[in-house]
Amino acid sequence: MVIKPEVDLLLSKVDSKYTLCIVSARRARQINDMVHGVRDQAVLTMAPSQIAALTSTKPLTLAMEEIATGDVSYERVQDSYK
Repeated sequence: MVIKPEVDLLLSKVDSKYTLCIVSARRARQINDMVHGVRDQAVLTMAPSQIAALTSTKPLTLAMEEIATGDVSYERVQDSYK
C-alpha cells in the first residue's frame, strides 16, 4: 500500500495508473543500478553505516517521491505501427 506520497498526487502527475506503474518501475531500476554501483565502489572507502544510509530507502519509494515532486517526467511516444 502506498501511503506517502499519496496515490492521488502521483496520479495527478501522469495520465494513467498504468503509466505511473511503468515510469516508477523504470526509475526504480535506474536507482537500484546506481545504488549497487555506488555500493560496489563505496565498499572500499566508506564505513558500513554510510553504506547502510545509501540503501535505507527502497528504490521504488524514491522513484515515487521523485514523480510526486516533478523531478521525474516521461514523454508519450506515438506508436508507429498503426
